[in-house]
Amino acid sequence: MHSNFSISRRGFLRAGACLAASMLSSPRRASASTVREIRIAAAPAAVSLTGKADTEVWAYDGQIPGPTLRLRQGEPVRFTVENRLGQDTTVHWHGIRLPNAMDGVPGLTQPPIRLDESFLYEFTPPDAGTFWYHPHANSLEQLGRGLAGALIVEEPEPVPVDRDLLWVLSDWRINEEGQIAAGFGNMMEAGMSGRVGNTVTLNGAVPANQAVRAGERIRLRLLNSSLARIMALRFEGHVPVIIARDGQPCDPHALEDGRLLLGPAMRIDLLVDMQGEPGRRYRITDDFYQGLGYELTRLAYSGEPPLRTKMPDPIRLPPNPLPEPELAAAERRELTLEGGMMSRMMGGGMMSGGGMMGGGGMMHGMGGMSGMGRAVWSINGTSMTGDGHAGMAPLFNLARGKSHLVTIRNRTAWWHPIHLHGFSFRVLARNGAAVPHNQWADTVLLAPEDVVEIAFVADSPGDWMLHCHVTDHQTAGLMTVLRVV
Repeated sequence: MHSNFSISRRGFLRAGACLAASMLSSPRRASASTVREIRIAAAPAAVSLTGKADTEVWAYDGQIPGPTLRLRQGEPVRFTVENRLGQDTTVHWHGIRLPNAMDGVPGLTQPPIRLDESFLYEFTPPDAGTFWYHPHANSLEQLGRGLAGALIVEEPEPVPVDRDLLWVLSDWRINEEGQIAAGFGNMMEAGMSGRVGNTVTLNGAVPANQAVRAGERIRLRLLNSSLARIMALRFEGHVPVIIARDGQPCDPHALEDGRLLLGPAMRIDLLVDMQGEPGRRYRITDDFYQGLGYELTRLAYSGEPPLRTKMPDPIRLPPNPLPEPELAAAERRELTLEGGMMSRMMGGGMMSGGGMMGGGGMMHGMGGMSGMGRAVWSINGTSMTGDGHAGMAPLFNLARGKSHLVTIRNRTAWWHPIHLHGFSFRVLARNGAAVPHNQWADTVLLAPEDVVEIAFVADSPGDWMLHCHVTDHQTAGLMTVLRVV
């Protein structure tokens, strides 16, 4: 794993300037009649990911990650997306509750954006929080070559923190020439953990030290835009508090077992009080894959005296206008995930914590297949491959305006971050135990053999994707469509 722990004097000065005022202020909420106009273009580019030779990538506006798009809750926006790639593309506004026609699935919700053409996306984000945008066409390669960016919807009133930081964490497979390695769509990887890379970047660069000051309070927005890498982050010497998941506020709570699980596509907002010693450095590590732990970055404290000696109570973010499901009247459905390479065989096995599997294996649970490509995964015995296309038959219909309780069973040997387009759902239970802290999400991470219960109100009509966000798993069959009518 590449690493770089240097920190510049300029970085400390910049951090000091940011702390000149004790509290941040955010722009006032715009009038509902104001419509933001934003243009972004997807095109080839060259950037320095590792600090060495430039890497050829595909990027939004030439940036890795793409420009951070900041909106205001309830503010209408019009995004014009231009395609300068050599292939079709779309943009999926991940986690935003929006009209189905704006969801960005080629063929299913919109025609693909052809080369040198553009598409206009129009919506009004109802929820404040941390979201992101990425393609849903040839997504394995387009996302794997860099097409991703954060979308932040600001609360109407300023959140009382000293700094609001965004860390877009991305995983890359870089070859000896410093370029993105070929081999997208490897079927052996698709049946296992997916395309896990060899380089992790933070905001598009190999992480340097992160400059902080004792006594400051930081809102840290984490986004995992990787194709397949699951992360388990530990914060040495600090006690982060989770205040939102996938953009939706929750009851503030500490990390379970001292580590933060962050699957592909997931976002978590942390409240981090900097209570370390001035002048010291504290490690942030990722140890999800057994025996392959590494140091992601370090919190590097300046030598300045603490900004404050007593930290205020943890904050609670204002709730978003989510419809509350009526569990007693909810219609019940089940989703069963099957397939992939098996782990219970001679010479290999699934390591605890998500380790890689060794030895040979077999496929199972293969069902019907629609779209292009080979299926190695299934949901309820059926498989949809690729990224989406016209005529995708729904797995089942959901009555519009009704509450729905869905049980998801992971009968595979692998981890799956399951994402539902168009909705945020309440995570009710995991393996029979109630999930605490009032947690909502749009992507839920299932360990092998997990059983998770979620609930939501199907208040938006249309055909909505549900799929694993380990992108190899999605394109190899772990995808379906739910129709709200």
